[in-house]
Amino acid sequence: MLSAGTVGVTPTVDLLVHLPGTTVPIRLKLESFNPTGSTKDRTAAALLSAMEEKEPLRPGDVVVESTSGNLGLALCRLLALRGCRFVAVVDLNTPLDIRRSLAAAGAELVVVNEPDGHGGYLLNRLRTVGELCARHPGYRWGNQYENPANPAAHFQQTGPELLHQTPDLDTVYVPVSTGGTLAGISRYLRAASPGVRIVAVDAEGSLVTGDRSGKRLLSGIGASRRSSFLTPGTYDEAMRISDADSFALCRLLRVDTGLLVGGSSGSALHACLRDLRGPLPPRRPVCLCPDGGQRYLGTFYDDSWLEHHHILDAVQARMDGLRADGILFERGDT
Repeated sequence: MLSAGTVGVTPTVDLLVHLPGTTVPIRLKLESFNPTGSTKDRTAAALLSAMEEKEPLRPGDVVVESTSGNLGLALCRLLALRGCRFVAVVDLNTPLDIRRSLAAAGAELVVVNEPDGHGGYLLNRLRTVGELCARHPGYRWGNQYENPANPAAHFQQTGPELLHQTPDLDTVYVPVSTGGTLAGISRYLRAASPGVRIVAVDAEGSLVTGDRSGKRLLSGIGASRRSSFLTPGTYDEAMRISDADSFALCRLLRVDTGLLVGGSSGSALHACLRDLRGPLPPRRPVCLCPDGGQRYLGTFYDDSWLEHHHILDAVQARMDGLRADGILFERGDT
């Protein structure tokens, strides 16, 4: 079995959100405190442990995986401990900083540059993995999209941590891509605390919870296909968040509190903010933040990148609109 090292038991941070006439708390669970900086450290450890149960990994073995970035970094860390090689199938939406980190960690990168016709690259990444495995029969694929070890990691770890850290939790916002994190958390909470409302946070143009595909700039959230892990009842509601709304929340949070979070975390925050401004706001909401923002300083935190993608004006308009509505974030744990 591969050791998961210091994976899990990630901390939380409390925010106060100032709304017109009231101030409400939000808790963030910061998965950036995992060894390589994301919740995918949990997934990687589980995938490789399941792989080793079938046949032990040996030095020189090659593992291949389709990844938007974070899972690749997590797999690099664990495979290096065993002297194994890693082939990361990524795409043009994978931030350049992450691609550089993967290469520096020893991964062989295969970059998919042809969109799949459903707003992203996932289907072509999966096709590429299949072609690589066909050409190299010795390659081993963990398959984060189908492997039950993915949701099992979050049933065993992330779900219990959420409830232990916030016993009065009433609503949790979980970004979705493969759906494994959400499925595992849901399975645990449905049994341990069935009154908790579970919100799937998706990207606009994603087919994970939606039925209409579209181009997406966000990485690590959304997908060009339905999740094999999500079944009726897994979540209570799905909220699909635009790139501009996600980026605006991330940038406002940085200005107000100094916290740097990834784009999927910004989506979770935006979904929570929608509810807090609605008729039945949650009393004790928690947003799962899959990764930090350091890796995105060259993307949506950078004005020139936003301008290159013709979204700077939209992001600024969203930020101005939130400020006009009196929205302000403050650290609540200081």
